[in-house]
Amino acid sequence: MEQKEIRSMLEAVASGDMDVDSAMLQLKTEPFEDLGYAKPDYHRAVRQGAAEVIYGAGKTPQQIRDITAALRDHGQKMVLITRMSREAADFVGETLPLRYDEMSRVGIVGEMLKPDGVGKIVVATGGTSDMPVAEEAALCAEALGNEVVRLYDVGVAGLHRLLSCREEIMTARVIIAIAGMEGALASVIGGMADCPVIAVPTSVGYGASFGGLSALLSMLNSCASGVSVVNIDNGFGAGYLASMINHL
Repeated sequence: MEQKEIRSMLEAVASGDMDVDSAMLQLKTEPFEDLGYAKPDYHRAVRQGAAEVIYGAGKTPQQIRDITAALRDHGQKMVLITRMSREAADFVGETLPLRYDEMSRVGIVGEMLKPDGVGKIVVATGGTSDMPVAEEAALCAEALGNEVVRLYDVGVAGLHRLLSCREEIMTARVIIAIAGMEGALASVIGGMADCPVIAVPTSVGYGASFGGLSALLSMLNSCASGVSVVNIDNGFGAGYLASMINHL
């Protein structure tokens, strides 16, 4: 059950359209269930405003399917699965209505939420090679009920490409800036925008980039105000945080 549903139920009780016992029955479900290998959190949406997301890496296809089924059985209309393998997607898709994106390795079971955020989230990348992380961020944000605008391959090696997108940058409510190599994109966007910028360093780059560490340190040392940083390749974390900001 989500926060909006609980609010509607309490309003119905207050107006006399629902009796107290019926409301209590809906609230009595256990907050989690012990499946032996996992404890699905059925009250995550009540506490945090967004339901539990499944991290697929390291889980077997059957574990992913069973956790997803348990969440759906307890009223979760949409289940988001990140870092999901093709093997797991094929297995889950046999019994559940799965939409799977090969590039981002994101799986979505059920209907995505309709956009109800305050504004739009812009997802920008330095290069095409950053798109797997960018699509993870974008799809997660869309699944959580946000309008997303994608600006791909607008890195500082050709600054005119980014400048041609000034309107999108300056009208965004949140921007996710994703880049590898030296990670300069976040600082440039941070100097153009009046909204929060979430920087995502990627592991794209040659040897001295140290698997994204160089971009991470550059972003952490950004001189642009309003830039925050999530972990290397953490598109999900950026998309989730952007959604929280856009729903404030």
